[in-house]
Amino acid sequence: MKKSLFAIFALLSGVVSAADQPNILWIFSEDLSPYMGCYGDPINAGHTPAIDQLAADGVLFTRTFMPAPVCSAARSAMITGVMQTTTGAHQHRSSRYTEGTVVPEELRINLPSGMKTIPELMRDAGYFTFNTGKDDYNFHYDRRQLYSVGSEEKYIAGMNGWQGNKARAKKKGSYVENTWNERPDKDQPWFGQIMIWGGKANSRHVREGEEIPADGVPLPPYFPDTPAYRKEWTQHYNAVRGADAQVEEILAMLEADGEMENTIVFFFSDHGNNQSIRHKQFCYEGGVHVPLMIKGNHPALEAGKVRTELVNGLDISATTLAFGGAEMPEYLDGQDLFASEYKTIDFVISARDRCDYTIDRIRTVRTEQFRYIRNFFPDRPLLQAQYRDQRPPVTEMKRMRDEGKLTPYQEQHWFGTRPEEELYEISEDPHQINNLADDPTFINELKRHRQMLNDWITKTDDRGQYPEAAVQLKATYDLWKDKPVFSEAEVNPEYDQFK
Repeated sequence: MKKSLFAIFALLSGVVSAADQPNILWIFSEDLSPYMGCYGDPINAGHTPAIDQLAADGVLFTRTFMPAPVCSAARSAMITGVMQTTTGAHQHRSSRYTEGTVVPEELRINLPSGMKTIPELMRDAGYFTFNTGKDDYNFHYDRRQLYSVGSEEKYIAGMNGWQGNKARAKKKGSYVENTWNERPDKDQPWFGQIMIWGGKANSRHVREGEEIPADGVPLPPYFPDTPAYRKEWTQHYNAVRGADAQVEEILAMLEADGEMENTIVFFFSDHGNNQSIRHKQFCYEGGVHVPLMIKGNHPALEAGKVRTELVNGLDISATTLAFGGAEMPEYLDGQDLFASEYKTIDFVISARDRCDYTIDRIRTVRTEQFRYIRNFFPDRPLLQAQYRDQRPPVTEMKRMRDEGKLTPYQEQHWFGTRPEEELYEISEDPHQINNLADDPTFINELKRHRQMLNDWITKTDDRGQYPEAAVQLKATYDLWKDKPVFSEAEVNPEYDQFK
């Protein structure tokens, strides 16, 4: 274990008490891509004033990539500071059982011995902790050990449920609450998470007069031009505007309660765009590229600073511990973004495994110029059976395929055999549609990225190499088996053993 520079200073000076430690708030959005004015987005320029001001008052990171493109895997990694593929928390919604029922021993995925979550480490450092949204962690835990407040009696140890332990009943459809006021000692520093609905909110929180019409945003070339896709794509831009309104609400609460002066605010998302079937759950830029900005009254947080280096989302976890003067275990996969020994990284790994009932395994490497993707189930098409199959974008896509109205690229991309390897030069191909893996000009880059991934899989003993336990698959089957979207589809053959 090691101490942060903040903690070392505190110990040496003898003048920093628990009350002098900064409060730390994670505004942890669901499913949100950085389609914001501060990221240069032309459509939302001028329409995300709160987020843009937060960035202007703090440090903006332009290239932050999360460990997974789906919520439970990403959140499991963020709350431990360790890749979900290392802890066995990589399969979406695993270590779960029927809501309100004790999880059987055989379904429990336990963290490695000696590993603590970020809130537990912050509590050890003297912090009051809370999370006013979902946890959604794919491992077994007692919520009362993580959070000082907010665990209802029915969400006790062993009762994690399919959506993960929850803080409390939703308040007017929102998790925006000033839970910091519930600490018994008002001088105690706090570390809290406030979940906002982000990409899942559609237009729910958009300010009056700010909503974009259903077909107001141009489609990327990998989508067919249909009413459902125009509506879906536009909805995410509206969701960003709604997220801005929620961020404004949270910052106003901090100000009103006199908490802003001593609070460091992180704003980020668990993964990218919820509205797009090529973004959420997939390893292209849209699935793992997220906003990140950090603001606070701290010497390291230079207002207006923009950092363009590659950032691993797990750096958020490590940086939080550092700001709080907490212990920083050697097992962390991230680093303190403001440490004197901070080093820029050459690549970020992200991983997708089973999502809901769809069995898959994808790994990706993001470097300075390129994104490399490896598909471990290339015979299973990108649009294989999945939970969104009965929604208009998917049904319209299939109808257009049947009518021969897809472009050759769209036909192959969505319904054909996937390439085992994909390589994209991001600056030249931001939509990632020109796969360079078979281009001899890029053979050296292909080999370099392939070796990076191979080395990482070996070094970390990527748990995705091994089949998921039958008991976990059976629990997934039991959850979905009676739902039409599952029972009427040609789902993965791994479930045949349970029929």
